Amino acid sequence: MDESIRYLLEQLRPLAGLTARRMFGGYGLFCEGLMFALVADQQLYFKVDEQSVAAYRQRGLPAFRYLRRGVWVSLSYHLAPEELIDEPGALLPWAEAAVAAARRARGV
Repeated sequence: MDESIRYLLEQLRPLAGLTARRMFGGYGLFCEGLMFALVADQQLYFKVDEQSVAAYRQRGLPAFRYLRRGVWVSLSYHLAPEELIDEPGALLPWAEAAVAAARRARGV
């Protein structure tokens, strides 16, 4: 596992059932089996929904997107504020909001 992923898992340790799995050429982060974040090109993206996306848009944080057959596809994950990565106390609420969005998306 990439050292930066180990670091993120350590920062987010208070989340129950936290795991990481290689995917999308990066990693998916899971809390109790629900994907709530992804890491692509060394950048962290959190799951968003209509209840949480405004905080990201207010900061100008873009959605994760990738090119598929010549068309850009956006996913419901937005770039995490970079300044929070080294601040576990500040990062954790954003991660918890992402877990909540993942639960709402699954109807959990």
